[in-house]
Amino acid sequence: MRSFRHWTPRYVVDRTRDLLYTRRNPQAPWLTPQATQILTTMLRPGDRGMEFGSGRSTLWLAARTTHLTSVDDDARWYGKVADELRARRVGNVDHVFAARDVAAERGERSEYARTVLRFADASLDFVLVDGAYRDACALLSLAKLRPGGLLIVDNVGRFLPSASRSPEARACPRGPATPLWSVVAERIAPWRHIWTTNGVWDSAIYVKPYAAAGERG
Repeated sequence: MRSFRHWTPRYVVDRTRDLLYTRRNPQAPWLTPQATQILTTMLRPGDRGMEFGSGRSTLWLAARTTHLTSVDDDARWYGKVADELRARRVGNVDHVFAARDVAAERGERSEYARTVLRFADASLDFVLVDGAYRDACALLSLAKLRPGGLLIVDNVGRFLPSASRSPEARACPRGPATPLWSVVAERIAPWRHIWTTNGVWDSAIYVKPYAAAGERG
């Protein structure tokens, strides 16, 4: 049975603000407003990056960077985004379809997650994880980010523990959601990060350090 215990007065306010923001900003990516604003200042026109999970973020990122590789696992959604990219004549996106081909716990072997292995180590300026096999995608992306590069994880509260007020947040005693998320958490522990919430869900931005000490990529 579905629980409505999170429908507190504060959550109702947060949810209403989120709906209003979405209505007023129909082209904004499905990240928290704060994360979107931060990325507006951190992304640069010469950046090259990748996203797992295409959608509104695809057009948004493509407009602000020189090249984007975007992978999706849903054929119908992939076609919809592809049509929009063609209609808008967006030429700097490599749009890839990769179906879910293995079980969730074997995500490191999936064609979807392994799309990032096309890139040389330390060659990407950002990776947005917002699709399937998120733990595997995050883990395989670490070495591909250059020093100073950004790992952006949407709905991060589902996977990594925090003190966030969002209803999907994992309490700190629970630890990371999967063994792979535990590995990711250990490896990005030295990274600077910005955790954002709108009270409904969370988005986090992790910055890969320039110093190699304590970071195994």
